[in-house]
Amino acid sequence: MNKNINIVVGDWSACKADAAAIRHTVFVQEQNVPIELEMDDNDQRSLHAVAYDEHGRPIGTGRLLPDGHIGRMAVRADCRSLGVGSMLLRTLVDQARGRQCMEVVLSAQLHAQDFYIRHGFVPEGAVYMDAGIEHITMRHALTA
Repeated sequence: MNKNINIVVGDWSACKADAAAIRHTVFVQEQNVPIELEMDDNDQRSLHAVAYDEHGRPIGTGRLLPDGHIGRMAVRADCRSLGVGSMLLRTLVDQARGRQCMEVVLSAQLHAQDFYIRHGFVPEGAVYMDAGIEHITMRHALTA
């Protein structure tokens, strides 16, 4: 774990500027996801986590929907080997556990499947396309 990384959790109004900037960089610019697919109404009702480096620069984000779905996990390309994604995922899972969710579910980009498996997620169902990228549903049961 990188002790120089700080994770901040908040609602959309508190996290929008930094979370949206990271997601735009990763999903829209890097992965060519259409902007109209990237932003959605779920942001308003989700809990967001944003990771900041030692200089206060936003470098990663993710969100937790009220129903226990984790989504919009994104880490800047130059920060992907620092453990930022793991820190964000653990934070969101802990938040779901604190909300008494029995499980968390996410739609993983296929290339990230092994990352989620290392964190206790189990793939289910067939691979499907979302925004032109292969995805798979993954689920993680939570215990107290």
